[in-house]
Amino acid sequence: MRNLIFPLLLSAGLVCGLGSANAASEFQTDSSDLKEGKFAESQVLNSFGCSGGNISPQLSWHGEPAGTKSFVVSIYDQDAPSGSGWWHWVVANIPAKAHQLLQGASGDASKLPVGALQTNTDFGQPGYGGPCPPVGQTHRYTITVTALKVEKLDVTSDATGAMVGFMTNMNSLGKATKTVKYGR
Repeated sequence: MRNLIFPLLLSAGLVCGLGSANAASEFQTDSSDLKEGKFAESQVLNSFGCSGGNISPQLSWHGEPAGTKSFVVSIYDQDAPSGSGWWHWVVANIPAKAHQLLQGASGDASKLPVGALQTNTDFGQPGYGGPCPPVGQTHRYTITVTALKVEKLDVTSDATGAMVGFMTNMNSLGKATKTVKYGR
């Protein structure tokens, strides 16, 4: 009997482990605006030598973990030559019932889910700032949707991306990411 219990317990542990791995992989984010993993010119910054439309892209997500009470969405350039990356967009306190940010939501508050809050980026103000890497470089921009176990983060629009990131990670139930590129 004892020889049968160990294999059964081991099998149950493997099945449970696989189940949670599969559950985590179901949380996904996507965008109808970011074709082939790239930003369109309409999303590119209109400053620093770039001449795009600086329109925030449509983003959607699904398959969030059970118990999700809110979301945070961020776009972060890990390749920025700043020594600490660059926050391009941070939206906190997105209600759990919302599953997308509409195209142009950054420039039109009526397109943001009720209660959502845009916080400071590394451009020094809240709202979307599109990609614009130095000439000759292609950067990777990580779009992250984080499911939270709290309804709201205690932040204001003056909060930095790093502050929101800290509070987000302290309350995270899971993340969905997508990496897109832009170069010039």
